[in-house]
Amino acid sequence: MNRSDVGICDMAFYVPKLYLNIENLAIERNLEYDKLNKGLGLESMRIPDKHEDAATMAANAVDELMEKNQLKPQEIGRIYLGTESALDGAKPTATYVLEMLRRKYKSKYGPNCFNNCDVVDLTFACIGAIDALQNTLDWVRGNKNRKGIVVASDFAKYELNSGGEYTQGAGAIAMLIKHNPKLIVIDDIIGVATQGVHDFFKPRRTHSKKELLNEMFDLAKINNKSVDDVLKNIPDSLEVNGILDSNEETIQIYKETPIFDGQYSNWTYQNRIKEAYLNYFDKRQEQTDHSVEMDYFDSWDRLIFHLPYAFHGKRIASELFMISMKKRGLWTNFSSKVMEEPIRENFEDDTLYESTRVKFLRSITKTEEYTTFVNEKLEKAQRASTLTGNMYACSIFLALMSTLESDLNEGDDLTNAKFGFFGYGSGSKSKVFEGRLQDTWKNVVSNFNVFQKLGEGLEIDYNQYERIHRKQITESIQKPSEEFVIEKIGTKGVRLGARYYKWQS
Repeated sequence: MNRSDVGICDMAFYVPKLYLNIENLAIERNLEYDKLNKGLGLESMRIPDKHEDAATMAANAVDELMEKNQLKPQEIGRIYLGTESALDGAKPTATYVLEMLRRKYKSKYGPNCFNNCDVVDLTFACIGAIDALQNTLDWVRGNKNRKGIVVASDFAKYELNSGGEYTQGAGAIAMLIKHNPKLIVIDDIIGVATQGVHDFFKPRRTHSKKELLNEMFDLAKINNKSVDDVLKNIPDSLEVNGILDSNEETIQIYKETPIFDGQYSNWTYQNRIKEAYLNYFDKRQEQTDHSVEMDYFDSWDRLIFHLPYAFHGKRIASELFMISMKKRGLWTNFSSKVMEEPIRENFEDDTLYESTRVKFLRSITKTEEYTTFVNEKLEKAQRASTLTGNMYACSIFLALMSTLESDLNEGDDLTNAKFGFFGYGSGSKSKVFEGRLQDTWKNVVSNFNVFQKLGEGLEIDYNQYERIHRKQITESIQKPSEEFVIEKIGTKGVRLGARYYKWQS
């Protein structure tokens, strides 16, 4: 059997109904809307309602995938979830997804219908779902009867008034992986580049009990008590009966929002995708005629990037565009239209070199040739991201769905077209690989309904958005219907923090 005849058979997209217009946020933050809209491609952000989280979004996407492909639970060998919005430090979010599906399908297929389905979470910032996809593709290749589901689900949440706030978004995408897929075959050559950096991360934040009490006393304007005297009142027993009454000197505080360095993250993204592409190039060249250097970047009909914001792909692809021009012998004539390429040896330090290189690469993006390249290979991927915001692990797959649905709507025939994929996850890692569209792609894409779903949302005002962000709402803004929802969360004892879900008819 040809190892390449494995890939994505179908995809399903779930997006929260609530959205905030970026122009409203810009007014509140005193930001220039045109810079956000025309500069970054931002129009609106999707916000999870009270009853939604990473598990419900994932389950809703998987449920749609199963329904439209008439999948039986017993056919599904695994559901692998890529997310950085996990709900627990030990229990996989995928187990919640599995239990929601089991409860819905048990009346038709029996209470143990998902009993033999393998589930796990894969986390590596925004590239976790690519890891889940690669892992599942390899597993499916091992047996022609295997079917797996890969699902990406995330809520990109940043601190209020931070530099990442206007890129927020949320959603989930589920994919059916099998032999002889109807949509796209994924090649098994994958370029990889990894380095351990701190461009974006969600650390375990710890604070001493004394720090916490000092802050509480300051807020309460308590001046007549000693923090040390209060700490002496905490029981010495091993039994834990409260928050401060723990067996550790420090208290860990979980936050959904990250620590990030935007400019540094752009730099690491740029470097990792270049390194991963060159690694991909070397692996492909090993299987071809070594005397002929192929330019795979130029041969791909569409380019699918992870998009932390809609226009990020076209901003970050400039160096790969340059590499492609050089491989095709076109750079000498083209170089007169851009800044002179900086040489590291001519600079005293890395900082000055990198800042100059950023300007140089930006000059490439301002050329007519680059604009044509973007319009042909990148622009359609941006359209859905403009309306959702960053979806972390989902973003690269939303770019794929956006491209395919846009091409279908515009009558473009992409049968046997080759797609280049550029995944990135902070921390940091990139993976580059190729997919080939199948002759049945139009039938599959006609049921995506991405832009229909994005046109059916409920716009919220800024005050509603801030209350949702601060977790101050006590009930859903929009009443849920025909979807999985959070039913309750345990508050004490051995079920403290346990999450319970139901299907809301």
